[in-house]
Amino acid sequence: MKILKWIGIGIIVILACIQVVRPDRTNPAVDRGKTMQANAQVPPEVQAIFERSCYDCHSNQTKWPWYTNVAPVSWFVADHVKDGREELSFSEWGAYPPKKADHKLEEICEMVEKGEMPLESYLILHSGAKLSEQDKQTLCNWTKAERARMAVAKLDHENNDDK
Repeated sequence: MKILKWIGIGIIVILACIQVVRPDRTNPAVDRGKTMQANAQVPPEVQAIFERSCYDCHSNQTKWPWYTNVAPVSWFVADHVKDGREELSFSEWGAYPPKKADHKLEEICEMVEKGEMPLESYLILHSGAKLSEQDKQTLCNWTKAERARMAVAKLDHENNDDK
């Protein structure tokens, strides 16, 4: 019994000590001119899905719940947010070259259709972020329409440059 008591005390001490290592949980400033809303035609229903299911990891508007203050969970969440922002940021959309933006739109549809986004680990504590089949269809229809709109805008721009 004494060994279990000392193991328990050791675990508590270790958990207390690791609280000192704090990951960065900040939200960089949002330049409204760089956001997806400022640089794409995002209908309200699509914006609502993005805000509900994507923004915590893919924007500079992350909501940091209480459990993101507790290591080692804080490390896991901060790392996922960092990776998510690097992969796709709705807050930095305007900085993407047209070819990259087009590819990101294609990936958005692919990832939601395959059920790869939002991550299962995120949905455990954020069940409201789960995408319905209608949500997936709405996103894919929009990404296809936005890609087509961007292609026409590119052609118009190229034609105007030729004049």
